[in-house]
Amino acid sequence: MDNNKKLLGAGLSRRDFLRASGVVAGGSLLAGFSSGPLLAAEKVIRIGYVSPQTGPLAPFAAADGYIIESLASVLKNSITVGGQRCRLEVIVKDSQSNPNRAAEVANELILEDGVDLMLVSSTPETTNPVSDQCEINEIPCISTVAPWQPWFFTRGGKPDEGFQWTYHFFWGLEDVIGAYTAMWGDMGGNKVIGGLFPNDGDGNAWGDGKLGFPPVLAQKGFQLVDPGRFQSLTDDFSAQISAFKKAEAEIVTGVVIPPDLTTFWTQARQQGFQPKALSVGKALLFPSAVEALGKAGHNLSTEIWWSPSHPFSSSLNGLSAGQLAARYTQATGKQWTQPLGFVHALFELAVDILQRTEEVGNPEATRDALLKTELNTVVGPVSWKNGPVKNVAKTPLVSGQWRLGGPFTYDLVITGNQTAPQIPLGGEMQAITYGG
Repeated sequence: MDNNKKLLGAGLSRRDFLRASGVVAGGSLLAGFSSGPLLAAEKVIRIGYVSPQTGPLAPFAAADGYIIESLASVLKNSITVGGQRCRLEVIVKDSQSNPNRAAEVANELILEDGVDLMLVSSTPETTNPVSDQCEINEIPCISTVAPWQPWFFTRGGKPDEGFQWTYHFFWGLEDVIGAYTAMWGDMGGNKVIGGLFPNDGDGNAWGDGKLGFPPVLAQKGFQLVDPGRFQSLTDDFSAQISAFKKAEAEIVTGVVIPPDLTTFWTQARQQGFQPKALSVGKALLFPSAVEALGKAGHNLSTEIWWSPSHPFSSSLNGLSAGQLAARYTQATGKQWTQPLGFVHALFELAVDILQRTEEVGNPEATRDALLKTELNTVVGPVSWKNGPVKNVAKTPLVSGQWRLGGPFTYDLVITGNQTAPQIPLGGEMQAITYGG
């Protein structure tokens, strides 16, 4: 029997029973959102948040603590919902970069902690299992930092039906393909591309013969060499490198985790494979991954979903993208990363939706408020009214390259904005150079 849907009494779901009984277990609260004794008459609103704070996907969550603590100082532990002032708690759980763990902690947040709204970030391995648990248990959920197709279709989403409780904002494969091909088109060459697609949610989506890169690349005159799926954390890419060299591929693309990028690029250079461009999603998002390559990271390229140059501001504290990035660096001593903007926007949306919810503790009322969202965030405007499918809101995407120099080892420079002209360029696309 499905315990999540089991009825406890006439028409009472497990979720409703736990809420009515006041069964709330403790969670991993990040400092700042909850403190002091709970008064008997005080209403509490709980936001659950799941992200990969440890494991190979941990770079995606590197800015989480800073964002939650900084927003706590703005919100002062409280929020007004339905005209009633409520105490606000944010309960954070670590997926440990494991889909099964992500589902497990989502269940804890729903059934033990009694969250009113679920937030989840970073790759389909995290967003999908959490979203699935929210759909089963009828809890509103907002997810981000995963292309919308692997979030929607991998979960069995049908465009004419969609989902009832789970909603997503990010860009799609059509956007990253457009950004990459525009970038490559400026380079000339033989248009032969090697594909690195692992056997995971992102890799299977990017390499999908119908919905992914292959059909669009063919339409644009590119030839894709796809040696097949591989397991993440592999230690030997010789087969892929050999296939790329045989086909004389001048570009390599794909979506891999940081350790796999380091392994592939180190072995490629050792084996004399020298493409003009290496444009990889996921791994090349983070300065730490590029720094691990030493000087070999220069001019490697990736999609850019958010940067200090983006012309958007926070709805919560009014900070521009540039100011948010600068304050993060000032507070932590670390270089900004792309998830900084999107996790910040995730909480912007949560606060906006809860403040517009008409009834405290009513999931349907929260979902109704979500559906009416029209919010300008630090990653751009978000609305679920005109997405490619019912449950998706799209955000802009550009592309760029890592360049040696600047206040940190590498700087991420926007070199292609054909897909989002409102985001300014910082330089021109350059081919990778190799030393003697």
